[in-house]
Amino acid sequence: MQEPIQAVAITLPDGSVRRYERPVSGAEIAADIGPGLAKAALALRIDGDVKDLTHVITRDTALSIVTRKDEDALELLRHDAAHVMAEAVKELYPETQVTIGPAIENGFYYDFARKEPFTPEDLAAIEQRMHDIVTRDEAITREVWSRDDAVAFFNGLGETYKAQIIASIPADQDVSLYRQGEFIDLCRGPHLPSTVKLGHAFKLMSLAGAYWRGDSKNEMLQRIYGTAWRDEKELKEYLHRLEEAERRDHRKLGKEMDLFHLQEEAQGSVFWHPKGYVVWRALENYIRRQLDRAGYVEVKTPQLMSAKLWEQSGHWSKFRENMFVVPDEIPSTEEDAPIITGDAEFMALKPMNCPAHVQIFKQGQKSYRDLPLRMAEFGCCHRNEAHGALHGIMRVRQMTQDDAHIFCREDQVGSETLAFCNLLQEVYSDLGFDNVTVHLATRPDVRAGDDASWDRAERALEDALKATGLAYIISPGEGAFYGPKLEFHLKDAIGRSWQCGTLQLDSLMPERLDASYVGEDGNKHRPIMLHRAILGTLERFTGILIEHYAGRFPMWLAPVQVVVATITSKADDYALDILAQLKAAGVRAEADVRNEKINYKVREHSHAKVPVMLVVGEREAQEQKVSVRRLGSQDQETLALQAMLDRLTIEIAPPR
Repeated sequence: MQEPIQAVAITLPDGSVRRYERPVSGAEIAADIGPGLAKAALALRIDGDVKDLTHVITRDTALSIVTRKDEDALELLRHDAAHVMAEAVKELYPETQVTIGPAIENGFYYDFARKEPFTPEDLAAIEQRMHDIVTRDEAITREVWSRDDAVAFFNGLGETYKAQIIASIPADQDVSLYRQGEFIDLCRGPHLPSTVKLGHAFKLMSLAGAYWRGDSKNEMLQRIYGTAWRDEKELKEYLHRLEEAERRDHRKLGKEMDLFHLQEEAQGSVFWHPKGYVVWRALENYIRRQLDRAGYVEVKTPQLMSAKLWEQSGHWSKFRENMFVVPDEIPSTEEDAPIITGDAEFMALKPMNCPAHVQIFKQGQKSYRDLPLRMAEFGCCHRNEAHGALHGIMRVRQMTQDDAHIFCREDQVGSETLAFCNLLQEVYSDLGFDNVTVHLATRPDVRAGDDASWDRAERALEDALKATGLAYIISPGEGAFYGPKLEFHLKDAIGRSWQCGTLQLDSLMPERLDASYVGEDGNKHRPIMLHRAILGTLERFTGILIEHYAGRFPMWLAPVQVVVATITSKADDYALDILAQLKAAGVRAEADVRNEKINYKVREHSHAKVPVMLVVGEREAQEQKVSVRRLGSQDQETLALQAMLDRLTIEIAPPR
């Protein structure tokens, strides 16, 4: 007896329902809605998963049609671009083996096994062939094979790397292959319906080496990186951002402006030059003033602490590979070396400040009336980052955090979170960042504490966020195992997002380290510990500021705020007198009385990103005036010296 055909009801994003007497594909649904959507359709989204347009729906479901304007489209386009690149490589260089090619942030890559190295000229040829393949409008179709048939097929093609991947799949599982033209590749999908849907908004970017399966013991492959976007405008904007990012690179500007340097003998640690340390101190002092205003107390804790403390806090088991560890006793000779039987004989440079702050909290009895206690530290921490992960002053091994911990009662979590969010908004705004997004990271699958305490903690954080008016995104399952957290992402001048500030709710560490306070009921209670930072680390945030401002710091942060430059040696005494008055007024100033042409001096100090130049000659000296040139402006104004001093005194004042 033949089974009845299953009718299906499809609910669309607008709430409308379309009913079909039989199972129906995504492409049919798009065509049924209208020819415009049928043409624009790229894929389906069903229950959070993206599927091919050819996917057949056999039950009642809610779905949406993915088109080029949707965010989901980007990953699809980039994934297909990788396949189209692999097809182009195989057509141009048939002896090449294809291995793995995923979509990544902003683009895609594919790893190839080829004896001859690819050249920039090869990349240009591959990119042109990719455009040809797109124009061919090759249908992209899914095929299901048995694992063993697929292994035999790819071995027969000489694609041994691909055969290895497939051979690692359990024998009883079928494998998914996608075909476009003469090219066929292993892939779970989903994919676009044809190569023409990819469009031409892509570009091959660079070459790199990559070990097969990421193992240095394996063969070295050649990786080609590319970028792909929804249209030419997005591609052009991205390439412009890359150019801007290169121009703003903090490592380049740091050298040009004589702010800092790094060297092999101190991997991951920064040598701050006088001008760079001026920026550091200005930033640190600004944050310190805001903390004082917000009721924080500042402390200083040891760099080196026993492994016993790190064991108690839980860091020893979870973070030890990232800690710099030393014996707690250095033997004078090899014969004197102590026999170390356990981890307790070790000390470690602190990777974070929180266990040390708990030790201060525990000194003396605390009452519920003492809470909240807001404890801050510009704590120097060390983390054993891999050499390959280090990046200028953005990713270092020695860092200083604008760290603080708020010890509070559970009923104070909401108000303290709100106060912190308001403080963070003020600081970011003062520093030139007005586009801030918050991620509320909620309970992970593996976690400490019961559901009721997680409910209260997440509700307190979300209620506080709503009160601030900040835009936020829920990140399900991304919280720490001990509590939910907030992550603050700010956008810089060229649209890049940086995760800097954080607030983490922790009820576990006070328990582990036996911190308590006496409640109104006379009994001991565990405080809630809010781990929080605004800048994150001063090193990284200084790098972000350099790139955000392209080295052109606001006046209060500029390492040299004013240069007094002479046109003629007859104005030297006047320039030095101005310098003395500027310094007396608290202006960071220098005088340039060298025997050089004024245009040379202007170019040099503009290159050094000095915000204001006061140009003086014989006439200015006689009239007690200055000619004012501002960085980035072609205009020049002449002011009386005292008027200029009064103006500069206002301009150099830090915010608030």
